[in-house]
Amino acid sequence: MSTEEEEYRGPAQLRLDDGTVSVEVRMSARFEPIEGRFRWAGRTGPDEMLRERVGNGLRKAALVIDERETPVKLGDPDPWGGVRITGTGTPPWFREVRDAG
Repeated sequence: MSTEEEEYRGPAQLRLDDGTVSVEVRMSARFEPIEGRFRWAGRTGPDEMLRERVGNGLRKAALVIDERETPVKLGDPDPWGGVRITGTGTPPWFREVRDAG
């Protein structure tokens, strides 16, 4: 896997229970050999509505990049107005499936 695939910076969508939010994200992935799957994390750029929703308890969404969608967990807002995102399994920015996680 190249460093280019391990990281992603760019546009994405977060599908929430009541709609979709377009965001800019910075993400990175690593393969966990003991688990046999990828773990990945990153954060969104500033978004006041998303920050407010997460501050009020929203914790689940789906991350969509290039029409590939995967469930994610949303963490607490950061001081810069972004929201932490974590996921497992094949990251949605990978061009091909690499694990069964």
